[in-house]
Amino acid sequence: MLKSIRNLDYMVLLCNDLPLMKNFYHHIMGFPIYLETPSWIEMRLGSVLLTLSKRNRPFVGSPLPAGSAAVQLAFRVAPHEVESCYEELKAKQVEIVQAPQIIDKSVWKYWKHRTLFFKDPEGNLLEIYADIDIPEGT
Repeated sequence: MLKSIRNLDYMVLLCNDLPLMKNFYHHIMGFPIYLETPSWIEMRLGSVLLTLSKRNRPFVGSPLPAGSAAVQLAFRVAPHEVESCYEELKAKQVEIVQAPQIIDKSVWKYWKHRTLFFKDPEGNLLEIYADIDIPEGT
């Protein structure tokens, strides 16, 4: 029964270049490897597995056109850590899409975040964000 689904256990990023993506997520992002096979790499992030898989099954479809993002992944940190993550990513020459900033005031009734956007080697959009306090009337 579908109502018995309680949580997201793992997500799979379908990869054209598995070694390149492994280097990015394991060595640049620092995510520890939980399990690795020649075509499948799991990295544990809290209670979720971020998994990299080769695009080697016929039902996954064709690779996306260059420059197209397949997913957006958001990683939460403490407010004071957004800037240090930005500096570390810049030092590692990661493609930054948007430097840290407070999100647009038009969505403050839903979210109050400081965000940083960047891309992985295959063009997926990644976000590091922190929940922040913004005084009413700002």
